[in-house]
Amino acid sequence: MGSGDEMMRPAIFLDRDGVITRPTIRGRKPYPPRSFAELEVLPGVRDALRALKSGGYCLVVVTNQPDIARGTMQRTVADSMNDWLKSVLPLDAVLMCVHDDGDRCQCRKPLPGLITQAARELRVECAASYMVGDRWRDIEAGRRAGCKTFFIDFGYDEQAPESADFRVGSLADAARIILQTDALS
Repeated sequence: MGSGDEMMRPAIFLDRDGVITRPTIRGRKPYPPRSFAELEVLPGVRDALRALKSGGYCLVVVTNQPDIARGTMQRTVADSMNDWLKSVLPLDAVLMCVHDDGDRCQCRKPLPGLITQAARELRVECAASYMVGDRWRDIEAGRRAGCKTFFIDFGYDEQAPESADFRVGSLADAARIILQTDALS
C-alpha cells in the first residue's frame, strides 16, 4: 500500500496553558508559565491523556506563545518546556505559533493553521477530531478546522467563545465525554 492509502485517524488538539499546564492567573486573566519553575501539569491531565491515547486518538498540542514575538520569552525556553511535556505525557506532537496578532501569520489561533498543519503531517481527519481549549481563540480555531470543540470554562475575565460544542470544567471532563460518545457510536 502506498502512503495515499493510509487510514486517516482522529485527534485531540489541545491548547497548552490552561488545558494541560497551569496558567498563572493575574487579574482573572491567564498567562503562560515563564520558566520551568512555573511549569506544572494540571491534576487529572496524565490520566485523561492516557485514556484518550488508549481510545485511539492522536494527541497534539497547538499553542500560541506570542511572548516570544514580544521578546518576553526566549524561544529556547518555550521549546524546552514543550520537549519536557512530550517526555512526560503521551503526546504525538507539540506545534507552537511564536507570532503576535500584528504578524498576520496563519498559525496564530483563532486561525486554524496549526491544526491543519498537524492534520496534514499526522494524517488526521479533522471532522472526527476535537479541539480542547480554555479561550475563545482555541474554540474558533477548532471550529474553523472542522473539529468538534470543548471549552474549559475557568471564568476568565475576557471574551468567551461564541459557540463551543461542549462546555466543561477540565480536560478530564472532556475526555470522559469523548470516550463515552465513542462507546455509543
